[in-house]
Amino acid sequence: MTAPTAQGNAARQPSLWRNRDFFTLWGGQAVSTLGAQTSGTAMPLLVLATTGSPSDAGIVGAAGTLPYLVAHLPAGALVDRWDRRRILLTSELCAGLALSTVAVAIWLGRVTVAHLAVVAFVQGLCFVFFGLAERAALPRIVPAALLPTATAHNEARSRGAALAGPPLGGMLFGIGRAVPFLADALSYVIASVGLLFIRSDLQDRTATPAEPLWRATAEGLRWVWRHPLIRAAVFLIAAGNLVFQALVLILVVLAQHHGATSTTIGTMLGVYSGGGLIGALAAGTFHHRFAPRTVIVGVNWIWAALLPLFALASNPLLIGAVGAACAFVGPLWNVVIISHTTVLVPNELLGRVTSAAMTLAWGVMPIASLGAGYLLTALGPVGSIWVLAAVMLVVAVAATASPAVRHAPRLPLGTDADRTTP
Repeated sequence: MTAPTAQGNAARQPSLWRNRDFFTLWGGQAVSTLGAQTSGTAMPLLVLATTGSPSDAGIVGAAGTLPYLVAHLPAGALVDRWDRRRILLTSELCAGLALSTVAVAIWLGRVTVAHLAVVAFVQGLCFVFFGLAERAALPRIVPAALLPTATAHNEARSRGAALAGPPLGGMLFGIGRAVPFLADALSYVIASVGLLFIRSDLQDRTATPAEPLWRATAEGLRWVWRHPLIRAAVFLIAAGNLVFQALVLILVVLAQHHGATSTTIGTMLGVYSGGGLIGALAAGTFHHRFAPRTVIVGVNWIWAALLPLFALASNPLLIGAVGAACAFVGPLWNVVIISHTTVLVPNELLGRVTSAAMTLAWGVMPIASLGAGYLLTALGPVGSIWVLAAVMLVVAVAATASPAVRHAPRLPLGTDADRTTP
């Protein structure tokens, strides 16, 4: 007797919030994501308080993002062959243990940059494995018809944590340097306990022949390349990430150019993140009202129209308002792309395909950060924004001209028979 699929349970789970397993997973991750944002804010503050060196803070930050570049491809293949429930639980526990060692080092007075870099790397590595396993397990928990709504709720979870985490991290760090790291470690423990109560079978039981890890990894890249819509979406996302990753640093310098204090800059970035949170909440309602091609093309044109406004903004709060408008439409784009990937990709390949796509899409972020520094040095903040606006215009034209985007189908939501493969 086979385990019932999420699609087979759709009739009994018409409401996403009546889905006990999804609610348990979402709630636990809301806590741990907030904890990660809290410690992520405190980590550079700790480095600066310990060594006084911004370059040391940069080293620790780079260590935290390094797994996004080097681990996504092999992690995707491993997620498809290992037990997903065990991956989720192990990732949370390892991240929590790593963060707890920071508090111990603070109490012992033995904080070092090398130790913090290792902790940041471990936390980033756990994030990669957990994110891929969660994405692959979601269709086993949520009916296909509710996948876009579930994705929108996950977007809201991340955006909300990004809004609340930084001020909370700063406040806890002011209470005691070890406090935000203890809070994050506790958040991982809470999320781990929640995982124990998920009853769904998270594994795809399709029999696949054993193959070398490198071949399994390459299969994800091949799938992305062979599927025109997913391929186009990955390159568009990479281009968007290039622009917006560079934009963050440029906006901070632009606000300083207008005389903003650090408190004002924090408020500006909070307003920016608030737009993303509102957009994530709205995406769950509005995603089905627009054709996928309308979202993919339209969002890029909205960004192309909004970016020049940053150069014309006269104060930080206005900059934040323009950023909020950019962030508002981002979740709708994410819901459409993630939902298409989740539904179109065979579940036994989902970990590998997702890891391949994320490696390509996120691999531009270090380049964007370096590029922002060079642009600011050569052109200043206003000139840098005009360069990014020109890049975004090219991206919008490319999205409009893409045949795969123009003919993007609506999601085949329904039974397993509705799923398509390339």
